Amino acid sequence: MDDKIIVYSTFYNPIEANIIKAKLEDAGIPCFLTDENVATIQPLFNQAIGGVKLNVFEKDVEQINVLLADDLALEVPEIETVQDEDIVVCENCGSTNVSYGVATKNKHSWWVAVLSILLMVYPFKVNKCYHCYKCGHEFN
Repeated sequence: MDDKIIVYSTFYNPIEANIIKAKLEDAGIPCFLTDENVATIQPLFNQAIGGVKLNVFEKDVEQINVLLADDLALEVPEIETVQDEDIVVCENCGSTNVSYGVATKNKHSWWVAVLSILLMVYPFKVNKCYHCYKCGHEFN
């Protein structure tokens, strides 16, 4: 009997390919991965080589389809919604497109600027505040 080896599926994530390979091996189905090392070491080449290929015997394809049929409908976990208390609203325009980070205006206080000039070092302390991406307003 001539057992022909075929590429059953390709994966662009080597971890996902190894998970499927482990499931098949646990079920007693022989299989192997090709191009896994290239995809792991040089992820930018992954698209060029066509991804990680799962190779199986042609005679096992129907058994694999039955085994993996449950995995095709992967459940995506729900993302926790942000509580209303955590939302910061811009004082100027009322937008919720606001984040906390380094100030763009008045980034350094006067004493940090003077001290950094005297010591000839880059300013070591920056002011942080909320920044609205809709109107550009900064507030604390």
